[in-house]
Amino acid sequence: MKNKYFGTDGFRGEVNVNLTAEHAYKIGRFLGWYFTSELCKADKAKAKPRIVIGKDTRRSSYMLEYALCSGIIASGGDAYILHVTTTPSVSYVVRTEGFDCGIMITASHNPFFDNGIKIINRYGEKFDDCAAALIEKYIDGDLKALGLDCNDLPLAQREKIGAVVDFVSGRNRYVGYLISLASHSYKHLKIGLDCANGASWSIARAVFDALGATTYVVGDKPNGTNINDGCGSTNIDNLRKLVIGHHLDVGFAFDGDSDRCIAVDEKGNTVDGDKMMYILAHRLKARGMLSKDTVVATVMSNSGFVNSLKQSGIECELTTVGDRFVYERMQQKDFDLGGEQSGHIIIKKYATTGDGILTAIMITEELCDKKTTLSKLCENVNLYPQFTINVKVANKKAIMEDSSVLNAVREVEEKINGKGRVLLRESGTEPVIRVMVECENEEKCQDYARYIAEKIEQVTS
Repeated sequence: MKNKYFGTDGFRGEVNVNLTAEHAYKIGRFLGWYFTSELCKADKAKAKPRIVIGKDTRRSSYMLEYALCSGIIASGGDAYILHVTTTPSVSYVVRTEGFDCGIMITASHNPFFDNGIKIINRYGEKFDDCAAALIEKYIDGDLKALGLDCNDLPLAQREKIGAVVDFVSGRNRYVGYLISLASHSYKHLKIGLDCANGASWSIARAVFDALGATTYVVGDKPNGTNINDGCGSTNIDNLRKLVIGHHLDVGFAFDGDSDRCIAVDEKGNTVDGDKMMYILAHRLKARGMLSKDTVVATVMSNSGFVNSLKQSGIECELTTVGDRFVYERMQQKDFDLGGEQSGHIIIKKYATTGDGILTAIMITEELCDKKTTLSKLCENVNLYPQFTINVKVANKKAIMEDSSVLNAVREVEEKINGKGRVLLRESGTEPVIRVMVECENEEKCQDYARYIAEKIEQVTS
């Protein structure tokens, strides 16, 4: 189903351009009404819908939070506020505390002027597309699609008006849950963290400090506009300098809402989602916890990663890009581990969504169990050089169908001759076409990707 406002990861856009406080208010109004309506098949026994809300550190997150709360309580729901927290913490709180749904206000790895509204169902998973389509109908004023013959949703009155509840205790329980997953003390480890000036800025340090690590942190001074600005999982230069400069054992970088993690080994080398999934797949397999000896990844994963898994007797199923598609495949076939090269990693035993801090804990646990270094854990993963360029475009669909662009892709594929691949795809969250080339030679990867990107730019100019 192709929705108008909601993409693969919620309603995202530039604030006060295509995502406004009015949108947030209407989403709140809908959700406060929906869970007591005939359209919702959930249990109606509760007196009022209970909806929990978290946000990242963007300046606009407060505006959207207040608008959502106003809409929810106007429709008769109660809004529970976690304050600044991570997306996986909202998912955890929803599924463990009996909420009807959760909302995370974030644009993940996007710049500060973007924001988004992610809705999470009562199982801690992505909200249903059909329900999201109904929200869109309401935003556009189509009440008939909701089965109503009126101008707006009914407003709660008197004692039926909802309330806002401070629920920082829910966030604290999530921190306690993460700490409980570790079986080792990290007293002998020096660990670096880059919190992207985002949602994990206080949580990540609290977790690793509690586990005994000597913790070094950057990207922990959010000011509302510096989230993801030259830091975090999309730019790990600061983390690399931190690890090398202080001779740390390992470093972990998170994105704005902390559902991603990228690592840096003790030598300063990048350890991406593919390499961490390789490590975690072997960890789970050794414990009899890797169902059908299979990992779920996306088409963006490196062919060398897939081949390295096969050499260890582990299969890899590939899906469309997007952690929701990875999780759907995991659910359909009862797989235990899945993720993306970008660092979204889902370990189903512990979470229903990608969780960067959880991933960092599990990698650290493996370092402790094996009494080794991260570089040695990655030794048997042989990746092909890979290069990606993001090209900003006005019409993604038109570019994907343009004959000159497609001819350039075929031309590069012929030169690669089966020893690598070309992937052209639309971003699900930005007006961008991603050009990825993978082959045996790094310099040629870059040349081929730039050649295709130039063709795209010629079409858009």
